[in-house]
Amino acid sequence: MKRILFFITALSVLTWGCKQNAKVESEADHDHDHEHEEVKFQYTGYSESLECFAEADPFVLGEESNVLSHFSWLSNFKPVDNTRVTLKLQVNSSEVSETLEETDRPGIYSFNLKPEIAGSGKLVYEIQSGEETFRLEVPNITVYQDDEAAHEAAEEAEISGINASVFTKEQSWKIDFRTELPANEPFGQVIKTVAQVQSAPSDEITLTAKSNGMVQFVSHNLVAGKKVAVGENLFSISGNQLAVNNSAVMYAEAKNNYETSKLDYERKQELAKEKIVSEKELLEARNKYENARIIYQNLEDNFNDRGEWVKSPANGYIRQVLVKNGEYAEPGQALATITRNRGYMLYAEIQPKYRECMKHYSDAVIRTMGSNRSYALKDLNGELMATGNSTGEGNFMVPVHLRTDASVELIPGDFVELYLKTASEENKVAVPNSALLEEQGYFFVYVQLTPELFEKREVKTGTTDGLSTEIKAGLSPHERVVTQGAMFIKLSQATGALDPHAGHVH
Repeated sequence: MKRILFFITALSVLTWGCKQNAKVESEADHDHDHEHEEVKFQYTGYSESLECFAEADPFVLGEESNVLSHFSWLSNFKPVDNTRVTLKLQVNSSEVSETLEETDRPGIYSFNLKPEIAGSGKLVYEIQSGEETFRLEVPNITVYQDDEAAHEAAEEAEISGINASVFTKEQSWKIDFRTELPANEPFGQVIKTVAQVQSAPSDEITLTAKSNGMVQFVSHNLVAGKKVAVGENLFSISGNQLAVNNSAVMYAEAKNNYETSKLDYERKQELAKEKIVSEKELLEARNKYENARIIYQNLEDNFNDRGEWVKSPANGYIRQVLVKNGEYAEPGQALATITRNRGYMLYAEIQPKYRECMKHYSDAVIRTMGSNRSYALKDLNGELMATGNSTGEGNFMVPVHLRTDASVELIPGDFVELYLKTASEENKVAVPNSALLEEQGYFFVYVQLTPELFEKREVKTGTTDGLSTEIKAGLSPHERVVTQGAMFIKLSQATGALDPHAGHVH
């Protein structure tokens, strides 16, 4: 009995061990097959207008390979749509190609090519968008003799995802996203200060009273900031109740003189035809009529029987109202100021030690404090007007005046941050400020390994001009960085490591 039990137990253990070995071998084979199937080459190409990112099966002589290609416009990094795309694989004198007239998913085209000869070659894309044709090449493509060599090469070429985040093209197409090469250009000294926004002197008009009387507002909303049109009535000045210099009396007198002289001149014209009046009398009547007409028409444009009309001389905005409703005004008194908003003046002060630097001024950047937006002065048709050569009494700062147009909405009297840039002969690597992420005093950028894989890298920053920041270490001029949408990659990284192909629906 004991022998039988021992035999059954030994047989069970042996059977279980065989199953486990078979299972391990099966899983190993499955994993190997899975890895073998998932090995892909990743290619990236750029033209002046397009970015192409392709995931391709290894090219093997006589075998069909799939090339999944993603196309984005560099102008906005949105997917290419409604285009005809041809892909050519050129190896020596051999060429195989496929043309796709449309795709179900914007920006994604799936090609299948079967190489006819082995060797080194290139992929050539021809994208027909409307009447324009774009050409994009991906060099250094290899067609292998067999599967084993192809997959070994693909595994060696696989890009490491350590400290990198996956952000697929489908994800980037849904947000404001952009990658760029760092600037490698002269980056001189930057003088940071604060500037006050002022109306341009030639852009501001002061309305004055032409007669004396009581000021009446034409509308109840005559306040600073109100938009006005040329010829619009803003004030009336009535002198009806004044004993002297009464504008209403002056207007009535001018009207009477005009009408009387007109009738007298017309009567003498008829009499002159019959030689009843001399030419001299007719000429005197004409001169009297013309003088009365000029005086009356001048008053007619600005006065009525109630007094003077004060009109806006241009389109613009009321900057300041200088009188109160019902207040007495005298001729020449300022009533209001109108700004045409065609440009602004920026007034800033800098330390005297920077006065020599301003001789090498190249441009300026203004940054609004409310919206935190930055603008290059050259992009606003702006320029440096003058830099003071001396300081004022009781003020040891040097004044700086700049001019800008009104393409950006500023508020006269408000303050903006001002970065004054000077020219330099030394090239420096710089990235847009939007590319930088700060964490506990350290700065990072996302460097593009592929258009779907981005490495988070610490960089050492230098001077900023309000738009770009100098990078002293951590980045080369040939590495593309994310300049829009970096925060979304950071958030995706916070969710944990993902498979390089996660998010794709291929």
